[in-house]
Amino acid sequence: MDLKQLEYFVRVAELGSFTRASMALNVAQPALSRQVRLLEVELRQNLLVRNGRGATPTDAGKLLLAHGRGILHQVERAREELGRVRGALAGRVAIGLPPSLARVLTVPLTRAFRAQLPEASLSISEGLSVTMLEWLTTGRLDIAVLYNAQPAGEIDIHPLRDEELLLIEPRPPGLSEDPPSSVSLREVAAMPLVIPSRPNAIRMHVETEMANIGCRPTVALEIDGVSAILDLVADGAGAALLSRNAVASSIRPSAYRMRPVSPPLKTRLCLATSSQRPATLTQQRTLELIRQLLV
Repeated sequence: MDLKQLEYFVRVAELGSFTRASMALNVAQPALSRQVRLLEVELRQNLLVRNGRGATPTDAGKLLLAHGRGILHQVERAREELGRVRGALAGRVAIGLPPSLARVLTVPLTRAFRAQLPEASLSISEGLSVTMLEWLTTGRLDIAVLYNAQPAGEIDIHPLRDEELLLIEPRPPGLSEDPPSSVSLREVAAMPLVIPSRPNAIRMHVETEMANIGCRPTVALEIDGVSAILDLVADGAGAALLSRNAVASSIRPSAYRMRPVSPPLKTRLCLATSSQRPATLTQQRTLELIRQLLV
């Protein structure tokens, strides 16, 4: 049995579509279909039912899917064990980060990863929480850091810490310190805000909290990018709701003043992994690195 053919079959069965599997594997769909068909010929079994809605595993396919996941995981573990014989863990780890956190975490995480896992390779992508959840499901990511994530059937969620969102405004001339007084959430709702578009997790959280007090945000601009949001705030386009880290990692943190919101706007930072693919030793070590840097 060819391991590549097995991997292709498992991905098609998990995603329920040759098209989605082709995108996740970065393999041309005709080649993917041909390799799965060769596997069926070798095993003398129809493994998938192909129809206009996608592909679903037959009874034989379900059996092979259960075994195939375990086989592929054991192969990855074997590669890691061989790496340990050489004295180091190996393998590739793909991580997804929200844009606001990527600005703060990418450099220290990369440094720690290279220092502790020199034989392994690291891939970091930025994305919205809803997008990264899909990437976890399809196997494009091994680990994602998300805001306000909820456990799902194929996703395991591990809370890390709570972050407070602050009102970010241009710093008035001559003001050297941030004012200690807070601003009410109702007042914030009336201000022109530069805010990410839906379904950004922070945007959804802000709208939910404002709806709880009977109001909605006054959206001046929808911008999906922390750097662009801060540039527009500095230019006077409106205020923003961001974490302290987002401002601290900007090019000109002194250009902004930060005010707490009352009641506090808190978001929960979480680690997410796929329950369908147990973490390898290299991935487990990477999870530990992320926890050390964020907790």
